[in-house]
Amino acid sequence: MIADAVAWVLVLAVAAYACGGGADYGAGFWDLLAGGARRGDRPRALIDHAVAPVWEVNNVWLVFVLVVMWTGFPVMFQAVFSVLWLPLTLAAMGLVLRGAGFALRKPTRRLAERRLFGAAFAVASVLTPYFFGAAVGGVASGRVAPGGSASVSAWTNPTSVLTGLMTVAAAAFLGAVFLSGDARTYGTPDLVDYFRRRALVTLLALAVLAGIGIALTRDDAPYVHERLTGGPGLALVCVAGVCALAAAWLLVRGAPTQFTRAAAVGSVGAVVVAWGLAQRPYLLPTSLTVAEGAGARATMGWLVIVSLVAVVLVGPALVLLYRLESRGELEPDPVVSGDPEDSTGTER
Repeated sequence: MIADAVAWVLVLAVAAYACGGGADYGAGFWDLLAGGARRGDRPRALIDHAVAPVWEVNNVWLVFVLVVMWTGFPVMFQAVFSVLWLPLTLAAMGLVLRGAGFALRKPTRRLAERRLFGAAFAVASVLTPYFFGAAVGGVASGRVAPGGSASVSAWTNPTSVLTGLMTVAAAAFLGAVFLSGDARTYGTPDLVDYFRRRALVTLLALAVLAGIGIALTRDDAPYVHERLTGGPGLALVCVAGVCALAAAWLLVRGAPTQFTRAAAVGSVGAVVVAWGLAQRPYLLPTSLTVAEGAGARATMGWLVIVSLVAVVLVGPALVLLYRLESRGELEPDPVVSGDPEDSTGTER
């Protein structure tokens, strides 16, 4: 029972990182596609402003995931980092490059250096979630097992590639939804439309990838596929679909930002929880159950206590931070003048 509780703590922490960190990565995705220095100046100004207060905080969830894996399920931790050490190393490098690029490009005045640091931030924002997703695909497809050795096929298989692409698309969707809301907060209606269109396009891409995934995982990840297409897993997938459609409808209708964001976050979070349900009772399908991979009972008990303390002490601070950020009360208004869709200007 206690091992199951800790396993759900792990799943919920992954969901929190997928939503909070995903929106962050999604902002970097749109930074990459914003265009040249002149055309992309306004979207990038908004992206800088939106990401600055929360980009470090969102990585708290990743640290929490690693701590729970390491202490609560050491056999799983060893297997994952033995078999998937390369994509996880690349993801870690992406985190470092992304943070360095974001931190250094803002105070830099020379255009060439701004482009270099901006490229590091943007490219890493795409590659990092892809490699995380590819690693998740390796686990879900049953290619990670205790005692296994590093294998390229464990993260380049069809399920891993698809999961990596879906992770990037989900991040892009969340990023566009959040940025559209930020644009509304700062009174830039053209940027609201700019990011709204991109959110709808990425949602369509996600739907296409999900359709491909239904067919692809039937043979490549049969255990998880069976439980995502029936029972509680299917119910949560349907919840995710309804939330995604609701987010699209709210975007088109220009509904209050908090409702649109909640629907978008609900769609991504529901998919992560559905994945957790689909793997039950396994940590690593079909080679390591939750009971087999659990650490010492005392350790598991302390993890539950620490998780509850974190919810009580850290949770309210995070809620306040996100609330203030959504209201635009943490930094001065960004400078966003001009037309983001104007591609005729010369670069600065």
